[in-house]
Amino acid sequence: MDMIFHRIFLVVIDGLGVGELPDSEKYGDKGSNTLVHILENVKKIKLPNMTSLGLGNILNKDDILPVLKETKGFYGKSDELNEGKDTVTGHWEMAGIKLQTPFRTYPNGFPEELLDEFSKRVGRAVIGNKAISGTIILDELGEEHIKTGALIVYTSADSVFQIAANEDIIPIDEQYKICKIARELLVDEYFVGRVIARPFVGNKKGEFKRTPNRKDFGVPLPKPNLLNNMLEKGYDVIGVGKIYDIFSGEGLSEYVKQKDNKEGLEHVNNYIDKDFTGLCFINLVDTDMKYGHRLDIQGFYNALEEIDDYVGNYMKKLRTTDLFIITGDHGCDPTNHTDHNREYIPILCYSSLFKRGKSLGTRKTFADIGQTIAENYDVDRLAIGKSFLPILTQI
Repeated sequence: MDMIFHRIFLVVIDGLGVGELPDSEKYGDKGSNTLVHILENVKKIKLPNMTSLGLGNILNKDDILPVLKETKGFYGKSDELNEGKDTVTGHWEMAGIKLQTPFRTYPNGFPEELLDEFSKRVGRAVIGNKAISGTIILDELGEEHIKTGALIVYTSADSVFQIAANEDIIPIDEQYKICKIARELLVDEYFVGRVIARPFVGNKKGEFKRTPNRKDFGVPLPKPNLLNNMLEKGYDVIGVGKIYDIFSGEGLSEYVKQKDNKEGLEHVNNYIDKDFTGLCFINLVDTDMKYGHRLDIQGFYNALEEIDDYVGNYMKKLRTTDLFIITGDHGCDPTNHTDHNREYIPILCYSSLFKRGKSLGTRKTFADIGQTIAENYDVDRLAIGKSFLPILTQI
């Protein structure tokens, strides 16, 4: 099949789930539905552009969002094949990676022998060591860290080893070196998905504030995968936002970081104006990091409204040979708990080539997205996933 779409924009709204998966109870997520519960708790809903693509059709709750007889986009949702409910697991599955061993989580803290070795290698004591909100633990231990120089180590329901340190106490370059040491330790039996530097500033409780210098250190990217397969065939693979960190800096021809969603959305706007052939892969993290984890329903909704406004502008600017895909990577229901949720993710596809939209149904794996992209560019097929490109091109 000849290339149909010369440019594909894949936008991941971090934490945007659309309902509990069949195995959600195993993860403590029974009853979760990030998008429905957010929309049920805001006074006025204004998401016209994603609604026109079929967002309401995915939810199938006409009292919340209109279920349209005709949509501008193709729409559906996807189950998750990999075990877990974190960002790396979800994004990697989109790229066709099936995890043979799930990333390990540590709801009761990390083993003492691991932390002893970590402390020995970095030459600093460790405090914290529990699953907790990053903002809460700063209030608990920030002042002790400033007095002693001990590293604040904590985790969450996800497979993460987070290290918080004040930038005035430990310079940012040293913080990154410390994270690299942790990354070397957290393999094999410990197998943690991400080590995350969580720098902050402030001198006392109530004034501590995280800085934009967060940095993620992931495990080496398994091959083959969609990103590397595309690079090997000479296509552009552009990462925006957290994509560089999620994929351990691999599989990208270029990348740009962002301090917030607005900057990321502007980056997308700029790339729409540029000439390239291949994939532009974007993660919009504010919905998850700033609002979902902090149980901020209105903040999450406001972020969705901002995204929707940009989507409307994108739809006017996209070329006839462009495909625009909106999805999620897991749930982060602010009415449920402060951690991620095991949920279906939405799939919305738009191109000006579409005469009318159609349901993509319920997909079995996030990798269907990657397989669709692989088929479009005629690169090596992924080990998992079924392409829905034939559905997109039959109308």
